[in-house]
Amino acid sequence: MIMLMFMFMLTMTLSSVMIILYSIINKKMIMERNKMTPFECGFDPKSSSRIPFSIQFFLIGILFLIFDVELVMVLPIIITLKNSNFNLWVITSITLIMILIMGLYYEWKNGVIQWIN
Repeated sequence: MIMLMFMFMLTMTLSSVMIILYSIINKKMIMERNKMTPFECGFDPKSSSRIPFSIQFFLIGILFLIFDVELVMVLPIIITLKNSNFNLWVITSITLIMILIMGLYYEWKNGVIQWIN
């Protein structure tokens, strides 16, 4: 028990000393000019590099990721057909596909899939 307390105190002391040393040694400016400028193959960009990102494109990307992960859940269902109870397999398959269809319908009704509003 004493050894455990000693190791805990040693760890806390070393961690505190390292944090204090880091804050003393690190005196860089947070907003350096070179870090805030965009990099375009070594040349200054011709136009603004801070172009606003399309939220619609982001939503389509998230939609793709969600359905991609759900597809990973569908593919093993085909392999498990031989080894499982057929009735349970059909119920599971239909349930998963219905969840996918309901999710697609929900996103369609909310306008996520429409590119132009």
